[in-house]
This record gives sequence, C-alpha cells and structure tokens, in this order.
Amino acid sequence: MGCCGEEGEDVLLRSLLHDLNPKNPNSGTKAVLSPMNSNFSALGTRDLLRSILELLRPSDLARAACVCRVWREVASDREVRERAFREPWKVRKLLGSPSSAGFWRYPGLNRFAISHRLLRGDTVTALALKYSVQVMDIKRLNNMISDHGIYSRERLLIPISNPHLLRDSICYIELDGHAKREVAVLYLEGQPRVSGGSAPFPSGFITEWSRRKIVDSMKRSMHVDNETASYYLSIANDNPREAFLQFSEDLIEEDQEGEDEEEGVQIHTCSEMRATRMEKQ
Repeated sequence: MGCCGEEGEDVLLRSLLHDLNPKNPNSGTKAVLSPMNSNFSALGTRDLLRSILELLRPSDLARAACVCRVWREVASDREVRERAFREPWKVRKLLGSPSSAGFWRYPGLNRFAISHRLLRGDTVTALALKYSVQVMDIKRLNNMISDHGIYSRERLLIPISNPHLLRDSICYIELDGHAKREVAVLYLEGQPRVSGGSAPFPSGFITEWSRRKIVDSMKRSMHVDNETASYYLSIANDNPREAFLQFSEDLIEEDQEGEDEEEGVQIHTCSEMRATRMEKQ
C-alpha cells in the first residue's frame, strides 16, 4: 500500500493518460491536453500539478500561470520559479529575492555575473584577459563609459564566459547600484565579504578600503586629522554627505560659542576697568 495520497494521484494520472489515448486505434490523430478535455480536472491536484510544472522552462511556466487560479498559485511559487531559473545551468542555490517577478522569466547566461573585488593596479583590460571576456562586455555590464570608471568602485561585475562555473554553485541575487541592473552574482571566493559574516551585502555597507578612501578625502576637505574624520563618518552611519553636514553644523556652533565667550571677556574686562577707576577716584 502506498503512502497517503499516492493511490489517489495514481488514479487521476491513469485517468488523465487514458483520456490522451486516441479513441480510435486506427486513427492517426492524437488527443490534445487542454482545458476542454473532460479529465483536465486531474491537474487540479497540487502535488501532481507541481511535479509537472517543475519540468517547464521559465517562459512556459509564465504561460501556465495564465491558465487558472490554481495553476497560477503553483506556477508563482518561489521554489518552482527558482528551480526553473537555475536548472539550465545546474546552479545549486539562489539566495536573495529579486525586486521584480519578471527576473525569473529569462534565465540566460547574461543574468549571471562574477563579482570581482577591485585591487590596486586592476584595469579593465587586465580583467578581460583574466576572465576571458571582452572589454566592451565588462563596460556594458557595469554601465561604464570609460576605463576611468573603475576608480570609483569597490568591485566590477564580470560576464560569465564558461557556464561550467555555475554548476553546483551558490549565487546571490543583487541589484548593483553602479551597473543599475539586477543579476545573480557568483562569488568565486565562496560568499560576499561582509562585516559580521552575513550575506549578501546590506544596504549602506562599505568596505574598509572604501572607508579609508572616504576618510582621506574628508581629512583634506575638512582640514582635520584622521580621528576627527573617522568620528564624523561613524556618527553619520558611513554617509559622507551627512558627515560633512554634521561637521559644518558643529563649526557654526563652535564659532557662535567663541563669539559669546569673547563678548563675555570684553564685558568682564570693562567692568574691572570701571571698578579700578572708581577706586582711584
């Protein structure tokens, strides 16, 4: 005796397959599975329906979601969509949620990219040679006009030229602010480097290398030492603009306090001078 529900589904499946057999064995025509068939209700069983829809490509899965409410609920399930998206490339797991459901519909290789953490001396040409891709493909993927755009970034997205890199891999769905596109990112070192070991990157996160560059820039602009620049950057949650605003407000307040102190000293001095004159008289 099978597990609970298996016998019922077997009956429905046999009934469905029986309906697909031509009524006339001598006829060359075959029945077509459609909502007009009498046993189409057999696909209303969610587990059976799920097993069938999981075999579809993302484009066909999107069409299946238009059949009826039950089909739409099953076809819109995250696990079903993710499986259809990663199956062509044998990706083991996708972490993160896309900003739009349309992300799942096109599982082309251009939906994946390698994250390369930029190091001193990196150039677009050198990276193109390293990863066996075209320079223009890197620029197009990262929304770069010239090679100089590399200096304002912490990383570059690299097109994947070898699909075997994705086999049994874990990718992270990320919206890259510089590239202005959402892709499934592959980290060849294993996972994103984030403070505390969490992944993927949280919003507002900056690396230590980027933080040092910002602090150096703030030191030159604010004419302060390293500790002062680091302090204002930390209280502004690593937002340079907010750090400059806070620093400016503090300067204004200090200037105002200085003026008040100078006035107080002048008043005190004048009072002493009057008292001295009165004693002499």
